[in-house]
Amino acid sequence: MTTGVRRRMGVEERRQQLIGVALELFSHRSPDEVSIDEIAAAAGISRPLVYHYFPGKQSLYEAALRRAADELAERFHEPREGPLGARLLRVMGRFFDFVDEHGPGFFALMRGGPAAGAGSSRTNAMIDEVRQAAYEQIIAHLGIQEPPARLELVVRSWVSLAESTALIWLDGRKVPRKELELQLVHDFAALVVVSAAYDAEMAGVVARVLAGEPLEGPFGDLVDRLAALAPRILPG
Repeated sequence: MTTGVRRRMGVEERRQQLIGVALELFSHRSPDEVSIDEIAAAAGISRPLVYHYFPGKQSLYEAALRRAADELAERFHEPREGPLGARLLRVMGRFFDFVDEHGPGFFALMRGGPAAGAGSSRTNAMIDEVRQAAYEQIIAHLGIQEPPARLELVVRSWVSLAESTALIWLDGRKVPRKELELQLVHDFAALVVVSAAYDAEMAGVVARVLAGEPLEGPFGDLVDRLAALAPRILPG
């Protein structure tokens, strides 16, 4: 990602350029493996000039993580129109787009990245912001102002499941991505339904959500899969 042309930039413009260059490099290799010299060369400037805008690699790394965290949180935004299952599937598609585009960077973001000492509290705060944004978006899609305790547990568990699934998937991509996206939507439905078996309020949430789901949607697909599986696992 070389610029090829050196030109005078304003302070903020140069900072944003360096953040973009760093994020691009971190997306292909672990941040631990990327040097300031490489970032400077990719930006078409000298190493001392990088330090003019950022006091060290950690501060540049944190700025790149900030941009990545904001972008990842944005992937969970979805118009609240149409069946919930289809909405969640589109969200998972954008989520895995990000994971695909920023593989090592995503891993670093969700695991705290390099130099885990000095900047760990700040990077952890960014990660928590992404998780909270994802949680709030899902709750909003459910149309619930004050989620009951069991629903909060289910949604936060599902957000963590999506995160851990993506991290494991990055190590070899052994399962087709589209299958995982659909499976995670099915996982959400399964978590909600199981919780509904223990709580009347959750049962009401499930009934309301499923009432608007088409048979050909992701949730209807899950019902078909379970119906096909039942004869094989249940006693006759």
